[in-house]
Amino acid sequence: MRVRTPRHRVPRPSGLAGLVAVAALLISATPAGAVGGDASAFGVRLDLSLLGSRATSVGPFAAAHSEDGPLTSTFKTVDVPGALSTGLLSTDSARDERSGGLAARASVVDVRVDLLAALTGPWSAEAVEAECSSTQDGLTGSARLVGLSAGTLQTPAAEPAPNTTVDVGALGVTVAELVLNEQVRNDDGSLTVTALRLRLLDGVVGSLGSGDLVISSTTCGAAALPVPLASGAGLWIGVGALALVVLPASYAAGRRRAPEVV
Repeated sequence: MRVRTPRHRVPRPSGLAGLVAVAALLISATPAGAVGGDASAFGVRLDLSLLGSRATSVGPFAAAHSEDGPLTSTFKTVDVPGALSTGLLSTDSARDERSGGLAARASVVDVRVDLLAALTGPWSAEAVEAECSSTQDGLTGSARLVGLSAGTLQTPAAEPAPNTTVDVGALGVTVAELVLNEQVRNDDGSLTVTALRLRLLDGVVGSLGSGDLVISSTTCGAAALPVPLASGAGLWIGVGALALVVLPASYAAGRRRAPEVV
């Protein structure tokens, strides 16, 4: 008489091993999938070397950074006699962990620039603002100059075009450049937007010195990939989905291959 022993359901381990291997692969891929740029901002920075005066290097004031923090920052006032005085400086930076987007903003109010007063008279503005943002579509930036009065210079638009440059000088000699809404693509792919930069030109006739004055500057790096599968909830959703496919298939394969004892 033929005796048929019960079949034992012994799943082959290959399915589970494959699931573990894929999960390990997803985990190992986490850093690459989540890496993106940073966002940062500051209100004021001076780095000047004026003829006949000691070099002045101060700032950046009210610095904010999305990676190292603080995310927001304020500074009450900046007062550098003969160069600049301001009211409140405020900045903020942010990273959207879900979309991978970045944003930064800088604002300085009640600005008065006396650095070139001998040539153009003092400048003033109610507010000098810059911002940048980074999304999956790319990097953008803008600047606003609210209530700007540029002395004897022609008053620029409140929202100047990127890299609007005004030469400052006397008797046909340019000794400084005023750059409004300066937008620079950096070597790492990030975008720096500076609302107002006054750069002294060294080595020219009538030079006042060297260095520059920066008001309201932001930098945004490239956006990270949105909600990487290999991080947080995305990882476990992916592993769970794999389990629903791999484990039943492994179980079925085990049943087909179970030995029959006669």
